[in-house]
Amino acid sequence: MTDPANPFAAWMTQMQDMAKAMNPALESFTPQGFEKLWPTMPPEVMEQFAGKGLNPEGLDAKTKMLLTLAGLTMLGAQAEAQVRMTVRQAAAQGATKQEVAETIGLMGLFGGLPAMNKAMELATEALEETE
Repeated sequence: MTDPANPFAAWMTQMQDMAKAMNPALESFTPQGFEKLWPTMPPEVMEQFAGKGLNPEGLDAKTKMLLTLAGLTMLGAQAEAQVRMTVRQAAAQGATKQEVAETIGLMGLFGGLPAMNKAMELATEALEETE
């Protein structure tokens, strides 16, 4: 058996086929669709996986969401749905607009101004939606 020319495309096709087999409606499911379906995690899920549920001595969920936002910003804020979802989740965990802005602003020093500007636009959209 030979490797496909593009293993990533083959993997995506396999995952899409699996999702379609589970539910035909998932054939055209996108990150934006997930964002609309589940704009923030239920508090119990958030606490278990991103809060202190797995590590009582670890970081709290708000801090983890701000760190995630920093990472997404550093990557150029290309994953738009994920940036908006993370901002909404950070706000749900108690992050203020100032904390979100500072997190993104600090990443401008390391990830560049275009990434910072894009993340700020996406964060503004997400925070306006939650008001």
